[in-house]
Amino acid sequence: MDSEGKNPKPSGKSTQSAQEKESAEARKLGTLDTPALEKAVLTGVVAGFEAKRVAKAEVEAGRNMEADREECQPLASMIGGFTHVDPVATAHRSLQGARATDATVGSMWLASHSEENATRVMDELGTAVTACPQGFKTLGLTYGKVEKLPAPKLGDQAVAYRITGDIGKQKVPMTYTVVRDGGVIAAFYGVNMLDPKQAAIPEPVVKAQLDRL
Repeated sequence: MDSEGKNPKPSGKSTQSAQEKESAEARKLGTLDTPALEKAVLTGVVAGFEAKRVAKAEVEAGRNMEADREECQPLASMIGGFTHVDPVATAHRSLQGARATDATVGSMWLASHSEENATRVMDELGTAVTACPQGFKTLGLTYGKVEKLPAPKLGDQAVAYRITGDIGKQKVPMTYTVVRDGGVIAAFYGVNMLDPKQAAIPEPVVKAQLDRL
């Protein structure tokens, strides 16, 4: 009887309650909740790239990417669009060159954590880049090579690397630039099928995002 009487209440306020709980946790940890991240994340044309919202279903599809090697998990999680340490909140955008001649496309996302957890994300991501040069598998996909790249001198910590994915018979180099600003992780993924050396999302885009935090 009691359980039946209590059932309708959570369903009626579930969205509001979830957001209130998240916001309270964010305040406790001194970081940003979803509304604050959505306000800060790039939208529209910035530094020659257009940032657009991503459908929630598309975002959630990448949440549980598991690597077949534990030491590579931070890399697999990034491929899915998340940090391997559960964030308080996230905000995702797709990225595309504003000019028709731009062949670099990709995505970016912000993930908020306590500063301690954000530091852990960056430290363990950097370790994974070094520990997984031969790549790994996740969800039946093979990523055969991981290379460390020069990181931009931005934020409190930064890591940059290239992962080569085996898509059918084609090798697809994907470039990641990940920067920590306090408790917020800003991750940028880029690919360029015409010129892999131009795959990275340009530094002015990264800097424009950090300036908004």
